[in-house]
Amino acid sequence: MVFKIFMGFMALYFVVVFLSMGVGAYYMIEKSGLGDPLKFVNRFLIYYWVADLASRYALQKMPVTNIKPLLLLPFNKAQIVNYSLGKTIVSFFNGAHAFFFVPFSIVLLIEGYSLGGVIGWHLGIIALIYANNFLNVLLNNKDSILYPVALLFAVLGLCQYYGYFDITVYTAPFFDALYDFPWVAIFPWAIMTFLYVASFRYFKKHMYLDGGLAQKTSVAKTEDFRWLDRFGNLGIFLKNDIKLIKRNRRSRTTILVSILFLFYGLLFFGGAIETYEGPVWKIFAGIFVSGGFLFTFGQYVPSWDSSYYPLMMSQNIMYRDYLNSKWYLIIIATLISTILASFYLYFGWGAYVAILVGAIYNMGVNSYLVLWGGAYIKTPIDLTSNKKAFGDKQSFNLKTLLLTIPKLILPLLIYALGHYLINPTAGYIFVTVTGVVGFAFKNIVFKKIEKIYKKEKYKTLLAYKQKS
Repeated sequence: MVFKIFMGFMALYFVVVFLSMGVGAYYMIEKSGLGDPLKFVNRFLIYYWVADLASRYALQKMPVTNIKPLLLLPFNKAQIVNYSLGKTIVSFFNGAHAFFFVPFSIVLLIEGYSLGGVIGWHLGIIALIYANNFLNVLLNNKDSILYPVALLFAVLGLCQYYGYFDITVYTAPFFDALYDFPWVAIFPWAIMTFLYVASFRYFKKHMYLDGGLAQKTSVAKTEDFRWLDRFGNLGIFLKNDIKLIKRNRRSRTTILVSILFLFYGLLFFGGAIETYEGPVWKIFAGIFVSGGFLFTFGQYVPSWDSSYYPLMMSQNIMYRDYLNSKWYLIIIATLISTILASFYLYFGWGAYVAILVGAIYNMGVNSYLVLWGGAYIKTPIDLTSNKKAFGDKQSFNLKTLLLTIPKLILPLLIYALGHYLINPTAGYIFVTVTGVVGFAFKNIVFKKIEKIYKKEKYKTLLAYKQKS
């Protein structure tokens, strides 16, 4: 109940933000001397549209209808599919946009814009928003399509920010045409209608009881990873984790999020936000840039294995080998992230040194802390779904929150101690030494973590059995 109330306040907060932007955006743009406010908004609508689609894909629930009870009632397939798709139309992801575009359109009319032009522009935008709704339904579970598109637009956004290429030169004229020639709004509505029909036909074609109950079959592929056999029991767990990441949608999401974490440092080193230009924030950026996989994967150990965790616990398995495999996977991923982040050399050696130092701290300290905190997170994970891919209310408790302090705040304090008492180099050295010392005490720390996992074993098993 508390969580639902919190989500209600968050929804109310975003409604207020959208309303204030819708009312004030015109006058802020005009006051800033950025030109015609409508043309300025049209210029960036392509990114707004893509961001809306990406957020829907990650967070919007798909239409679900239990068809078994309906088999005894006089409903045909078309009615059931129309009902299911209709439920998505009243989604918050559709209605929230009205709190910006409706007041913005009213302000345009007040400021003397053409009534027909504003109506045409507004109707065109509405059609594109609902087109996203049905496109998201079709793209559900199709990571191979959405992820490259999202990455492409992220790269285009960076190219525009740094002045290499501006895609809005080619997209803005279409949005301008919605106002200049209101009849152009027919095209977005045609696209939306096409996507609705495509969604309708897809679900109607696949809506039969046998298909819903039948087990999915696919071509079997052999992946032995025999080169890991040399590591003994550790290699067995590593092979299992690699297969888990490759084969399941939920775990593959951690790879995508890790890639997104690589670009988080642009807010700090690129001068995008003035508040983040302080020296201490560079270490904060370094930890996040190199620790994407560490935070998204490591903090959910052993939840990744929740579907077969009871079976594992009935085998002759050493907790040390199990935890070691997760730890090595985190270390390898952190090293790869650090290498991929070498493009930050563009901002100078100081930026990349902060990432290197953050990576050492992640491997020497945070790698233990995420495994430690995972013992208290007893949330089973559905590997076939991205539901709750960005967190779960049960993932946060007093113990996990306390373990967040040494993860994020302690390295900032250590760096600040060296930076302000001696010099910036001393700050980097202090954080690096802390990470190296963490490596030296690996066996002692692992004994402590192993003991905690054994203590929490039966509570974890009970939590994974609960389906609600």
